[in-house]
Amino acid sequence: MLPIDSLTALSPLDGRYAAKLDALRPIFSEFGLIQRRVAVEIAWLGALCDSPAIPEARGLSADERAFLQQLADGFSVEDARRVKSIESVTNHDVKAVEYFIKEKLAGTPLEALGEFVHFACTSEDINNLAHALMLRDGLRVLRAAQDKLTDTLASFAVETRDSAMLARTHGQPASPTTLGKELAVFVHRLRRQAQQLDAIVLPAKLNGAVGNFNAHLSAYPDVDWEALARSVIEGRFGLSQNVLTTQIESHDGMAELFDALARWNTVLLDLDRDIWAYISLGYLGQKTVKGEVGSSTMPHKVNPIDFENSEGNLGLANAVLEHMARKLPVSRLQRDLTDSTVLRNMGVGFGYSMTAYQATIKGLGKIKLNATRLAADLDEAWEVLAEPIQTVMRKLGKPNPYEQLKELTRGRKITAEIMQTFVEGLDIPADDKQRLLKLTPAAYTGIASKLVDAIQ
Repeated sequence: MLPIDSLTALSPLDGRYAAKLDALRPIFSEFGLIQRRVAVEIAWLGALCDSPAIPEARGLSADERAFLQQLADGFSVEDARRVKSIESVTNHDVKAVEYFIKEKLAGTPLEALGEFVHFACTSEDINNLAHALMLRDGLRVLRAAQDKLTDTLASFAVETRDSAMLARTHGQPASPTTLGKELAVFVHRLRRQAQQLDAIVLPAKLNGAVGNFNAHLSAYPDVDWEALARSVIEGRFGLSQNVLTTQIESHDGMAELFDALARWNTVLLDLDRDIWAYISLGYLGQKTVKGEVGSSTMPHKVNPIDFENSEGNLGLANAVLEHMARKLPVSRLQRDLTDSTVLRNMGVGFGYSMTAYQATIKGLGKIKLNATRLAADLDEAWEVLAEPIQTVMRKLGKPNPYEQLKELTRGRKITAEIMQTFVEGLDIPADDKQRLLKLTPAAYTGIASKLVDAIQ
């Protein structure tokens, strides 16, 4: 049997790309899930002890509170291995966490509180909170990478705001723009999607086996259990209490997050393809890296591999994210277990996203403007001035301006001389004629440069 390491890993996230994902591994690994389950159990135990209406769960001293908190904050890989050892007997992952905490309380003044660990809870009370905390913490990591990428792109957009460029609609020469403005469009789109990600507060539940606080009320009918649960969900963890659930929290909030993250990824994929195309057109060059090889047989090649890598990984990320968004809100009756195995793959969607972000960031650090190529392309496309010429003719009421310019330019090689000769022959006011004669494709960019101000 092969040893399990980066060379033998089944997934590239734990193999080829493992070094890129160190920040996500403590969150989405089995360790990360168990650690957060412990944190939820400890928070619930603390809330019970803080309630005067539950006298058997006595109040905690400062030292006892610190001891309990250290069980969560200091949770180690060895602790996780102990939980897994207990699970090998219980064959139940959440019950193993309960028994682990009781083990830690044994022989301490807190041992008598052991039966208030996991009190009145169903496994999903612990799991849904743990999963929400994983997503919250994982999203912070992704958002930092997203902002780094977007800020890098914004800087390049500002740098190239005045770099006139032939636009290409349907892949064909179109009215000129500037490279910086076109990149600013992506900055704006990415930031808009990021705002929607930031606005999501995940819902969570802590209300028992079918969401009605049945067991809770059987033991303490006078406790305001909704408020007590809210103190943990919102007060302790900063999530949003969902008071209407079945055995499971409905996962609609998760679906919103996965959809929003997939939309951000889709915008980035669009950017990757456009930059790939600009490199292909020669508008952007790539800085060479000493020792790198672009082709095993063609020594001259410098391939846009970072943007290709990003595009491929974004496709994998979104396949997972979109499946989770479609599947997780669907559960038979009060619950089925199909969500459990799917939720274990949250880190896959996040991992492929992070791998893609790092690839794009790397690629953005290697691109450089090819001003000569941009200028040459514009000078080969004087036909794009058909638009402003026919627009001025329209203003002046000249007959069939669109049709005249269509006849002149469509399917023909147009030079500066051809366009200027046409304008010279127009019976239009001198100021309009002079303005059109001075116009060049490179100067016909509207307010493209000014529009970049919107991202600063």
